[in-house]
Amino acid sequence: MAIVLSAITKYLITLMCAIYTISCLTVVRARTEKKRAILIDRQQFCMFAFHFASYLILLLQTKNLKIALFYLVQFLFFKGAIWLYEHIYKNCSLALMNNMFFLLSIGFVMLSRLSFDKAVKQFFIVIGAYLISLIVPVCMERLSWLSKLGYVYGILGIGFLALVFVVGSTKNGSTNWIQFGGIALQPSEFVKILFVFFLAAMYAKAREFKQVVIVTCISAVHVLILVLEKDLGAALLYFVTYIVVSYVATGRAIYFFGGLLGGAGAGGLAYLLFGHVRNRVAAWRNPWEIIETSGYQITQSLFAIGTGSWFGTGLTLGRPLDIPVVESDFIFSAIAEELGLVFAILLIIICLCVFILFVNVAMKAGNLFTKLIGIGLGTCYIFQIFLNIGGATKFIPSTGVTLPFISYGGSSVVTAFLIMGIMQGLYLLAGKEEVAHVEEE
Repeated sequence: MAIVLSAITKYLITLMCAIYTISCLTVVRARTEKKRAILIDRQQFCMFAFHFASYLILLLQTKNLKIALFYLVQFLFFKGAIWLYEHIYKNCSLALMNNMFFLLSIGFVMLSRLSFDKAVKQFFIVIGAYLISLIVPVCMERLSWLSKLGYVYGILGIGFLALVFVVGSTKNGSTNWIQFGGIALQPSEFVKILFVFFLAAMYAKAREFKQVVIVTCISAVHVLILVLEKDLGAALLYFVTYIVVSYVATGRAIYFFGGLLGGAGAGGLAYLLFGHVRNRVAAWRNPWEIIETSGYQITQSLFAIGTGSWFGTGLTLGRPLDIPVVESDFIFSAIAEELGLVFAILLIIICLCVFILFVNVAMKAGNLFTKLIGIGLGTCYIFQIFLNIGGATKFIPSTGVTLPFISYGGSSVVTAFLIMGIMQGLYLLAGKEEVAHVEEE
Protein backbone atom coordinates (compact mmCIF):
# COMPACT_ATOMS: atom_id res chain seq x y z
CA MET A 1 0.00 0.00 0.00
CA ALA A 2 2.80 2.40 0.91
CA ILE A 3 4.57 1.69 -2.39
CA VAL A 4 1.37 2.37 -4.37
CA LEU A 5 0.73 5.59 -2.44
CA SER A 6 4.35 6.65 -3.01
CA ALA A 7 3.99 6.07 -6.74
CA ILE A 8 0.81 8.17 -6.84
CA THR A 9 2.11 10.93 -4.59
CA LYS A 10 5.19 11.56 -6.73
CA TYR A 11 2.89 13.05 -9.39
CA LEU A 12 1.29 15.30 -6.76
CA ILE A 13 4.74 16.41 -5.63
CA THR A 14 5.70 17.26 -9.21
CA LEU A 15 2.42 19.14 -9.70
CA MET A 16 3.00 21.24 -6.58
CA CYS A 17 6.50 22.08 -7.78
CA ALA A 18 5.17 22.99 -11.24
CA ILE A 19 2.56 25.36 -9.80
CA TYR A 20 5.18 26.88 -7.53
CA THR A 21 7.53 27.39 -10.49
CA ILE A 22 4.83 29.07 -12.58
CA SER A 23 4.17 31.41 -9.66
CA CYS A 24 7.91 32.20 -9.53
CA LEU A 25 7.90 33.12 -13.19
CA THR A 26 4.86 35.38 -12.91
CA VAL A 27 5.28 37.05 -9.51
CA VAL A 28 7.94 39.45 -10.80
CA ARG A 29 5.60 40.64 -13.56
CA ALA A 30 2.52 40.99 -11.37
CA ARG A 31 0.96 44.37 -12.13
CA THR A 32 -0.93 44.87 -8.89
CA GLU A 33 -0.18 44.23 -5.24
CA LYS A 34 -3.31 42.08 -5.00
CA LYS A 35 -2.13 39.81 -7.82
CA ARG A 36 1.33 39.59 -6.27
CA ALA A 37 -0.16 38.67 -2.88
CA ILE A 38 -2.20 35.88 -4.49
CA LEU A 39 0.90 34.45 -6.15
CA ILE A 40 2.90 34.66 -2.91
CA ASP A 41 0.14 32.81 -1.02
CA ARG A 42 0.00 30.21 -3.79
CA GLN A 43 3.74 29.66 -3.48
CA GLN A 44 3.48 29.05 0.25
CA PHE A 45 0.55 26.66 -0.20
CA CYS A 46 2.50 24.62 -2.77
CA MET A 47 5.57 24.61 -0.55
CA PHE A 48 3.71 23.28 2.48
CA ALA A 49 1.75 20.78 0.35
CA PHE A 50 5.00 19.43 -1.12
CA HIS A 51 6.57 19.30 2.33
CA PHE A 52 3.61 17.41 3.86
CA ALA A 53 3.22 14.92 0.99
CA SER A 54 6.94 14.13 0.94
CA TYR A 55 7.17 13.46 4.67
CA LEU A 56 3.97 11.43 4.59
CA ILE A 57 5.62 9.10 2.09
CA LEU A 58 8.80 8.95 4.15
CA LEU A 59 6.74 8.07 7.25
CA LEU A 60 4.76 5.35 5.49
CA GLN A 61 7.85 3.81 3.94
CA THR A 62 10.09 3.90 7.01
CA LYS A 63 7.40 3.57 9.73
CA ASN A 64 9.69 5.70 11.88
CA LEU A 65 7.78 8.08 14.17
CA LYS A 66 10.87 10.28 14.37
CA ILE A 67 10.09 11.29 10.78
CA ALA A 68 6.66 12.58 11.83
CA LEU A 69 8.11 14.49 14.76
CA PHE A 70 10.85 15.97 12.58
CA TYR A 71 8.24 17.07 10.02
CA LEU A 72 6.17 18.77 12.70
CA VAL A 73 9.17 20.65 14.08
CA GLN A 74 10.11 21.79 10.59
CA PHE A 75 6.54 22.89 9.85
CA LEU A 76 6.44 25.01 13.00
CA PHE A 77 9.86 26.46 12.20
CA PHE A 78 8.86 27.40 8.64
CA LYS A 79 5.59 28.97 9.79
CA GLY A 80 7.25 30.88 12.62
CA ALA A 81 10.23 31.97 10.53
CA ILE A 82 8.02 33.30 7.71
CA TRP A 83 5.75 35.12 10.16
CA LEU A 84 8.70 36.67 12.00
CA TYR A 85 10.42 37.82 8.81
CA GLU A 86 7.23 39.39 7.47
CA HIS A 87 6.65 41.30 10.71
CA ILE A 88 10.22 42.49 11.24
CA TYR A 89 10.69 43.54 7.61
CA LYS A 90 7.26 44.48 6.33
CA ASN A 91 8.62 45.61 2.96
CA CYS A 92 10.94 42.66 2.35
CA SER A 93 10.93 40.61 -0.85
CA LEU A 94 8.44 37.84 -0.09
CA ALA A 95 9.33 36.12 -3.36
CA LEU A 96 12.98 35.77 -2.26
CA MET A 97 11.87 34.56 1.17
CA ASN A 98 9.51 31.94 -0.29
CA ASN A 99 12.19 30.61 -2.63
CA MET A 100 14.64 30.30 0.24
CA PHE A 101 12.22 28.22 2.33
CA PHE A 102 11.06 26.10 -0.61
CA LEU A 103 14.65 25.17 -1.45
CA LEU A 104 15.22 24.42 2.24
CA SER A 105 12.17 22.15 2.30
CA ILE A 106 13.51 20.19 -0.69
CA GLY A 107 16.84 19.85 1.08
CA PHE A 108 15.28 18.59 4.31
CA VAL A 109 13.13 16.06 2.46
CA MET A 110 16.10 14.61 0.59
CA LEU A 111 18.42 14.66 3.60
CA SER A 112 15.77 12.93 5.73
CA ARG A 113 15.58 10.24 3.09
CA LEU A 114 19.38 9.89 2.71
CA SER A 115 20.58 10.35 6.30
CA PHE A 116 18.16 11.25 9.08
CA ASP A 117 20.97 12.12 11.50
CA LYS A 118 22.51 14.56 9.03
CA ALA A 119 19.09 16.09 8.35
CA VAL A 120 18.61 16.77 12.07
CA LYS A 121 22.09 18.24 12.36
CA GLN A 122 21.42 20.44 9.32
CA PHE A 123 18.16 21.61 10.88
CA PHE A 124 19.88 22.96 13.98
CA ILE A 125 22.44 24.74 11.80
CA VAL A 126 19.60 26.24 9.76
CA ILE A 127 17.93 27.61 12.90
CA GLY A 128 21.16 29.33 13.92
CA ALA A 129 21.80 30.63 10.41
CA TYR A 130 18.25 31.98 10.15
CA LEU A 131 18.55 33.86 13.45
CA ILE A 132 21.86 35.40 12.35
CA SER A 133 20.41 36.35 8.96
CA LEU A 134 17.56 38.22 10.66
CA ILE A 135 19.91 41.05 11.66
CA VAL A 136 21.70 41.26 8.28
CA PRO A 137 19.10 43.39 6.40
CA VAL A 138 18.99 46.07 9.09
CA CYS A 139 22.81 46.14 9.13
CA MET A 140 22.88 46.66 5.38
CA GLU A 141 20.41 49.53 5.73
CA ARG A 142 22.38 51.39 8.40
CA LEU A 143 26.06 50.74 7.72
CA SER A 144 26.66 53.27 4.93
CA TRP A 145 30.44 53.15 5.52
CA LEU A 146 30.71 49.58 4.23
CA SER A 147 31.76 50.92 0.82
CA LYS A 148 34.93 52.46 2.34
CA LEU A 149 36.53 49.19 3.47
CA GLY A 150 37.76 47.80 0.16
CA TYR A 151 41.28 46.90 1.23
CA VAL A 152 40.01 45.61 4.58
CA TYR A 153 37.76 43.08 2.82
CA GLY A 154 40.65 41.98 0.60
CA ILE A 155 43.15 41.56 3.45
CA LEU A 156 40.67 39.74 5.70
CA GLY A 157 39.68 37.44 2.85
CA ILE A 158 43.28 36.51 2.08
CA GLY A 159 44.00 36.00 5.77
CA PHE A 160 41.03 33.69 6.33
CA LEU A 161 41.79 31.65 3.21
CA ALA A 162 45.46 31.29 4.17
CA LEU A 163 44.50 30.16 7.68
CA VAL A 164 44.04 26.60 6.42
CA PHE A 165 47.79 26.36 5.77
CA VAL A 166 48.28 26.73 9.53
CA VAL A 167 45.34 24.89 11.12
CA GLY A 168 43.66 23.31 8.09
CA SER A 169 42.62 19.71 7.48
CA THR A 170 42.25 17.73 4.27
CA LYS A 171 38.92 16.40 3.07
CA ASN A 172 38.14 14.79 -0.31
CA GLY A 173 41.56 15.75 -1.64
CA SER A 174 41.34 19.46 -0.74
CA THR A 175 43.01 21.18 2.22
CA ASN A 176 40.26 23.76 2.69
CA TRP A 177 38.73 22.94 6.09
CA ILE A 178 39.34 24.22 9.60
CA GLN A 179 38.42 21.89 12.47
CA PHE A 180 37.37 23.19 15.89
CA GLY A 181 36.55 20.20 18.02
CA GLY A 182 33.55 18.61 16.33
CA ILE A 183 32.87 21.65 14.13
CA ALA A 184 34.33 21.88 10.61
CA LEU A 185 34.31 25.19 8.75
CA GLN A 186 35.13 25.89 5.12
CA PRO A 187 36.64 29.42 4.98
CA SER A 188 36.18 29.77 1.22
CA GLU A 189 32.39 29.68 1.67
CA PHE A 190 32.39 32.73 3.97
CA VAL A 191 35.21 34.58 2.24
CA LYS A 192 33.33 34.65 -1.06
CA ILE A 193 31.00 37.23 0.53
CA LEU A 194 34.00 39.32 1.64
CA PHE A 195 35.42 38.91 -1.87
CA VAL A 196 32.27 40.36 -3.45
CA PHE A 197 32.31 43.26 -1.00
CA PHE A 198 35.99 43.82 -1.85
CA LEU A 199 35.27 43.99 -5.58
CA ALA A 200 32.25 46.27 -5.10
CA ALA A 201 34.06 48.67 -2.74
CA MET A 202 37.16 48.94 -4.91
CA TYR A 203 35.24 49.58 -8.13
CA ALA A 204 32.86 51.99 -6.39
CA LYS A 205 35.93 54.05 -5.46
CA ALA A 206 37.51 54.15 -8.93
CA ARG A 207 37.40 52.28 -12.23
CA GLU A 208 40.44 53.47 -14.19
CA PHE A 209 43.13 51.06 -15.42
CA LYS A 210 45.32 51.46 -12.31
CA GLN A 211 42.43 50.41 -10.06
CA VAL A 212 41.64 47.43 -12.28
CA VAL A 213 45.27 46.27 -11.96
CA ILE A 214 45.14 46.53 -8.15
CA VAL A 215 41.85 44.65 -7.99
CA THR A 216 43.20 42.00 -10.37
CA CYS A 217 46.34 41.43 -8.30
CA ILE A 218 44.47 41.05 -5.00
CA SER A 219 41.86 38.82 -6.67
CA ALA A 220 44.64 36.68 -8.13
CA VAL A 221 46.02 36.11 -4.63
CA HIS A 222 42.59 34.83 -3.50
CA VAL A 223 42.38 32.44 -6.44
CA LEU A 224 46.00 31.29 -6.10
CA ILE A 225 45.50 30.37 -2.44
CA LEU A 226 42.44 28.32 -3.37
CA VAL A 227 44.38 26.56 -6.13
CA LEU A 228 47.17 25.70 -3.68
CA GLU A 229 44.50 24.30 -1.34
CA LYS A 230 43.27 22.22 -4.31
CA ASP A 231 39.83 23.80 -3.83
CA LEU A 232 39.43 24.25 -7.57
CA GLY A 233 35.64 24.64 -7.49
CA ALA A 234 35.93 27.66 -5.19
CA ALA A 235 38.85 29.04 -7.23
CA LEU A 236 36.73 28.90 -10.38
CA LEU A 237 33.78 30.48 -8.56
CA TYR A 238 35.92 33.41 -7.34
CA PHE A 239 37.47 33.86 -10.77
CA VAL A 240 34.15 34.02 -12.62
CA THR A 241 32.75 36.44 -10.01
CA TYR A 242 35.80 38.69 -10.53
CA ILE A 243 35.34 38.68 -14.31
CA VAL A 244 31.61 39.46 -14.19
CA VAL A 245 31.87 42.22 -11.57
CA SER A 246 34.85 43.79 -13.38
CA TYR A 247 32.92 43.84 -16.64
CA VAL A 248 29.77 45.29 -15.08
CA ALA A 249 31.77 47.94 -13.18
CA THR A 250 33.89 49.11 -16.11
CA GLY A 251 31.68 48.26 -19.08
CA ARG A 252 34.77 47.16 -21.02
CA ALA A 253 34.44 43.83 -22.80
CA ILE A 254 38.22 43.44 -23.02
CA TYR A 255 38.34 42.67 -19.31
CA PHE A 256 35.66 40.01 -19.70
CA PHE A 257 37.13 38.19 -22.71
CA GLY A 258 40.70 38.75 -21.52
CA GLY A 259 39.72 37.18 -18.21
CA LEU A 260 38.20 34.18 -19.96
CA LEU A 261 41.38 33.63 -21.98
CA GLY A 262 43.49 33.97 -18.86
CA GLY A 263 41.24 31.55 -17.03
CA ALA A 264 41.51 29.00 -19.83
CA GLY A 265 45.29 29.25 -19.68
CA ALA A 266 45.27 28.87 -15.88
CA GLY A 267 43.02 25.83 -16.21
CA GLY A 268 45.44 24.21 -18.63
CA LEU A 269 48.33 24.92 -16.27
CA ALA A 270 46.43 23.44 -13.33
CA TYR A 271 45.84 20.29 -15.41
CA LEU A 272 49.59 19.94 -15.98
CA LEU A 273 50.57 20.65 -12.37
CA PHE A 274 47.97 18.79 -10.29
CA GLY A 275 47.20 15.09 -10.48
CA HIS A 276 43.95 15.82 -8.63
CA VAL A 277 42.78 17.89 -11.62
CA ARG A 278 43.86 15.25 -14.13
CA ASN A 279 41.87 12.60 -12.26
CA ARG A 280 38.75 14.78 -12.29
CA VAL A 281 39.12 15.46 -16.02
CA ALA A 282 39.72 11.76 -16.78
CA ALA A 283 36.60 10.82 -14.82
CA TRP A 284 34.66 13.42 -16.79
CA ARG A 285 35.92 12.48 -20.25
CA ASN A 286 35.24 8.75 -20.03
CA PRO A 287 34.20 7.52 -16.59
CA TRP A 288 33.21 4.12 -17.96
CA GLU A 289 36.85 3.18 -18.54
CA ILE A 290 37.69 3.83 -14.88
CA ILE A 291 34.33 2.95 -13.37
CA GLU A 292 35.90 1.02 -10.50
CA THR A 293 38.11 3.93 -9.39
CA SER A 294 37.76 7.68 -10.02
CA GLY A 295 34.91 7.20 -12.49
CA TYR A 296 32.67 5.41 -9.97
CA GLN A 297 31.00 8.51 -8.53
CA ILE A 298 29.97 10.09 -11.82
CA THR A 299 28.80 6.80 -13.34
CA GLN A 300 26.58 6.11 -10.33
CA SER A 301 25.24 9.65 -10.64
CA LEU A 302 24.35 9.06 -14.30
CA PHE A 303 22.76 5.70 -13.48
CA ALA A 304 20.61 7.40 -10.84
CA ILE A 305 19.49 10.21 -13.16
CA GLY A 306 18.68 7.75 -15.93
CA THR A 307 16.80 5.45 -13.57
CA GLY A 308 14.56 8.26 -12.35
CA SER A 309 13.22 9.02 -15.84
CA TRP A 310 10.61 11.83 -16.06
CA PHE A 311 8.72 11.39 -12.78
CA GLY A 312 11.17 9.50 -10.59
CA THR A 313 11.10 6.17 -8.82
CA GLY A 314 9.36 7.72 -5.81
CA LEU A 315 10.86 8.64 -2.44
CA THR A 316 12.81 5.76 -0.85
CA LEU A 317 12.34 3.60 -3.98
CA GLY A 318 15.62 4.50 -5.68
CA ARG A 319 19.26 3.74 -4.84
CA PRO A 320 20.86 7.18 -4.38
CA LEU A 321 23.06 5.92 -1.55
CA ASP A 322 25.12 4.09 -4.17
CA ILE A 323 26.57 7.54 -5.04
CA PRO A 324 29.50 8.59 -2.82
CA VAL A 325 29.01 11.96 -1.05
CA VAL A 326 25.42 12.04 -2.31
CA GLU A 327 24.20 14.25 0.58
CA SER A 328 26.34 17.19 -0.53
CA ASP A 329 28.04 17.21 -3.93
CA PHE A 330 25.59 14.90 -5.72
CA ILE A 331 22.24 15.56 -4.06
CA PHE A 332 20.85 16.74 -7.43
CA SER A 333 21.29 13.19 -8.73
CA ALA A 334 19.26 11.83 -5.80
CA ILE A 335 16.52 14.37 -6.54
CA ALA A 336 16.47 13.41 -10.22
CA GLU A 337 16.30 9.70 -9.39
CA GLU A 338 13.50 9.70 -6.82
CA LEU A 339 11.54 12.85 -7.73
CA GLY A 340 12.18 12.73 -11.46
CA LEU A 341 13.70 14.77 -14.27
CA VAL A 342 10.63 17.01 -14.49
CA PHE A 343 11.04 17.97 -10.85
CA ALA A 344 14.79 18.45 -11.36
CA ILE A 345 14.22 20.75 -14.33
CA LEU A 346 11.65 22.74 -12.34
CA LEU A 347 14.20 23.04 -9.54
CA ILE A 348 16.71 24.54 -11.99
CA ILE A 349 14.08 27.05 -13.16
CA ILE A 350 13.36 28.07 -9.55
CA CYS A 351 17.08 28.66 -9.01
CA LEU A 352 17.16 30.78 -12.17
CA CYS A 353 14.20 32.76 -10.83
CA VAL A 354 16.18 33.45 -7.64
CA PHE A 355 19.05 34.72 -9.79
CA ILE A 356 16.65 36.97 -11.73
CA LEU A 357 15.37 38.39 -8.44
CA PHE A 358 18.98 39.08 -7.43
CA VAL A 359 19.60 40.91 -10.69
CA ASN A 360 16.37 42.92 -10.32
CA VAL A 361 17.45 44.01 -6.85
CA ALA A 362 20.88 44.99 -8.19
CA MET A 363 19.38 47.01 -11.05
CA LYS A 364 17.20 48.98 -8.64
CA ALA A 365 20.14 49.88 -6.41
CA GLY A 366 20.79 53.58 -6.05
CA ASN A 367 24.60 53.46 -6.13
CA LEU A 368 27.35 51.45 -7.79
CA PHE A 369 28.52 49.78 -4.57
CA THR A 370 25.19 48.11 -3.78
CA LYS A 371 24.60 47.36 -7.46
CA LEU A 372 27.89 45.49 -7.73
CA ILE A 373 27.20 43.59 -4.49
CA GLY A 374 23.91 42.37 -5.98
CA ILE A 375 25.58 41.36 -9.24
CA GLY A 376 28.49 39.69 -7.45
CA LEU A 377 26.36 37.67 -5.04
CA GLY A 378 23.99 36.75 -7.88
CA THR A 379 26.95 35.48 -9.91
CA CYS A 380 28.24 33.47 -6.93
CA TYR A 381 24.81 31.92 -6.43
CA ILE A 382 24.00 30.92 -10.00
CA PHE A 383 27.52 29.81 -10.93
CA GLN A 384 27.71 27.60 -7.84
CA ILE A 385 24.48 25.95 -9.00
CA PHE A 386 25.97 25.51 -12.47
CA LEU A 387 29.10 23.89 -11.02
CA ASN A 388 27.10 21.52 -8.81
CA ILE A 389 24.51 20.41 -11.36
CA GLY A 390 27.02 20.45 -14.21
CA GLY A 391 29.28 18.09 -12.27
CA ALA A 392 26.42 15.76 -11.29
CA THR A 393 25.20 15.48 -14.90
CA LYS A 394 28.71 15.14 -16.45
CA PHE A 395 28.30 18.45 -18.28
CA ILE A 396 31.56 19.61 -16.69
CA PRO A 397 34.12 17.88 -14.43
CA SER A 398 32.98 17.58 -10.83
CA THR A 399 34.28 20.45 -8.69
CA GLY A 400 33.00 19.45 -5.24
CA VAL A 401 30.73 22.42 -4.58
CA THR A 402 27.34 22.21 -2.89
CA LEU A 403 23.82 23.08 -4.03
CA PRO A 404 22.75 26.17 -2.01
CA PHE A 405 20.07 25.51 0.67
CA ILE A 406 19.68 21.89 -0.47
CA SER A 407 22.99 20.10 0.03
CA TYR A 408 24.22 18.97 3.41
CA GLY A 409 26.89 21.28 4.81
CA GLY A 410 26.98 23.81 7.62
CA SER A 411 29.30 26.36 5.99
CA SER A 412 27.29 26.24 2.78
CA VAL A 413 23.88 26.78 4.36
CA VAL A 414 25.08 29.56 6.70
CA THR A 415 26.64 31.38 3.75
CA ALA A 416 23.45 30.96 1.72
CA PHE A 417 21.41 32.52 4.54
CA LEU A 418 23.85 35.42 4.82
CA ILE A 419 23.64 36.06 1.08
CA MET A 420 19.84 36.06 1.22
CA GLY A 421 19.96 38.44 4.18
CA ILE A 422 22.25 40.82 2.29
CA MET A 423 19.97 40.74 -0.76
CA GLN A 424 16.95 41.48 1.43
CA GLY A 425 18.87 44.44 2.86
CA LEU A 426 19.62 45.71 -0.65
CA TYR A 427 15.96 45.25 -1.58
CA LEU A 428 14.84 47.32 1.42
CA LEU A 429 17.43 50.00 0.61
CA ALA A 430 16.23 50.18 -2.99
CA GLY A 431 12.63 50.54 -1.78
CA LYS A 432 13.51 53.41 0.54
CA GLU A 433 15.49 55.18 -2.18
CA GLU A 434 12.59 54.81 -4.60
CA VAL A 435 10.15 56.28 -2.06
CA ALA A 436 12.53 59.17 -1.34
CA HIS A 437 12.88 59.87 -5.07
CA VAL A 438 9.10 59.95 -5.54
CA GLU A 439 8.70 62.32 -2.58
CA GLU A 440 11.34 64.69 -4.02
CA GLU A 441 9.48 64.85 -7.31
